[in-house]
Amino acid sequence: MSKYRTMDDLGDLKGKVVFVRADLNVPAQDGVVTDATRIIRLAPTLKELADKGARVVIASHFGRPKGQRNDAMSLKIVLPELEKELGAKVAFCDDCIGSKVQEAIKALQDGQYLLLENLRFYAQEEGNDAEFAKALTNGVDVYVNDAFSTAHRAHASTEGMAHYLPAYAGRLMQAELEALEKALGTPERPVAALVGGSKVSTKLELLSNLIKKVDYLLIGGGMAHTFLAAKGIKMGEGSLVEPSMIDTAKQIMADAGHCTIVLPTDLVWADAFAEGQEPHTASVNALPEGKVLLDIGPDSVKEFTSALRKCKTLIWNGPVGAFEIKPFDKATNEIAETVAELTQEGKLISVAGGGDTVSALNKAGVADKMTYVSAAGGAFLEWMEGKILPGVKVLEK
Repeated sequence: MSKYRTMDDLGDLKGKVVFVRADLNVPAQDGVVTDATRIIRLAPTLKELADKGARVVIASHFGRPKGQRNDAMSLKIVLPELEKELGAKVAFCDDCIGSKVQEAIKALQDGQYLLLENLRFYAQEEGNDAEFAKALTNGVDVYVNDAFSTAHRAHASTEGMAHYLPAYAGRLMQAELEALEKALGTPERPVAALVGGSKVSTKLELLSNLIKKVDYLLIGGGMAHTFLAAKGIKMGEGSLVEPSMIDTAKQIMADAGHCTIVLPTDLVWADAFAEGQEPHTASVNALPEGKVLLDIGPDSVKEFTSALRKCKTLIWNGPVGAFEIKPFDKATNEIAETVAELTQEGKLISVAGGGDTVSALNKAGVADKMTYVSAAGGAFLEWMEGKILPGVKVLEK
C-alpha cells in the first residue's frame, strides 16, 4: 500500500473541480512545441479524471518570467499539443487567479478541461505566498500534483495549495515515486548506482548518500578523473580533475564501508573535444600528457557491466563519457545496451534520470527498455541525495 495519497484514494469525482499541477514547461521554438514528452506523460492523469466526470483545471509554469507577465512565455503555446494528446477541446484562461478564472471554472461541464495561464507570472508563486495559494484554490474541490519534476520546490502550486485542499498524487507522480522507492527505498539487492557527469562538486551530496545505500557505486565521466587523482594516479592537463575536491573524493572512498566503488581502469583520449577525432585508449596508469580524456575504455566497460550483472537493481544518473559526440558515446551506449538487455530479461530493475542521462538513453535507443526513466532532473537528483521533497511530503497519508 502506498504511503502517499494517490488517485486510487479519490472518491466520486462527478461534478468536482480538480486542480492538476502539471509540468508543461516543454521545449518550444518560434511558438511551436518541439518536444511533447511531458504532455504525453501527463495525458493519462487528465483523461482519467475527465472520464470520471471531473472538471479538470490544468496549471503549470513555463520558462522564467520572474514574476512578470510576459506574452512570450504564455502557456497558450501548449494548447495545440495538449488538445491533440487529449483528443478534446481545452479552454484557456489568460490568468491563473481572480474573477476570470472563476468564470471559466463555472463554464466547465463534467469531463471538460481548462488550462490556466503561467503560474510564474506572479512572484507569489515561487515565494509560496499563502494568500496566492489560497487564491489558486478558489472554486476547486480537489488538488492533484502530477509534476514530480517541480516537487523539490516549495512553491504555492506545488506545496502551498496542499494545505487547503485534499491532495493526491497524479499517475505520473505516482509512477515516479514507486520507481524511486524500488530503486532506493526498499530495493532488491545487490543495488548498483552508476553516476557520471563532469564534476564531483555538483554531485557531492549524491555520492555521500549513495555509499550508505548501495552495494556498488560505479563512477564514470569526468568525475572519475578526480577519484583517480585521489588514488594517486597522474591525470594530466587534459583531464577534468577538480583539485579542490580531491580530499573529498578520498573521504568518500574511505567512508564507503560495505559499498564497492568501481572506477575506470582505462580511458579514451583524443587531441581535441570535437566530432571526428581519432580515439585512442590508454591505461589510467599510462595516460599521455596534454590529451583530452573523453570516455572510459573497453576494459572499464567490462568491469562496469560485470558489476551490473551481479546486481538486481540499478539507479543511473549521468553518462560515462562525452556521449554527445561520436565515437565518444561508445562506452555509454554499450553499458546502456547491457542494462536494457538485463532489464528485458527480468534480471535487473533499472531506474534512470537526469537530463543528460535521458538524452544518452534516447541516443542509444534503449530508453523504452528500462524499468523507468525519469525526466525530472533536479527533483530526481535531490531524491537520490536523500532530501525531503516538499511537493511529495504534503502527499503523505
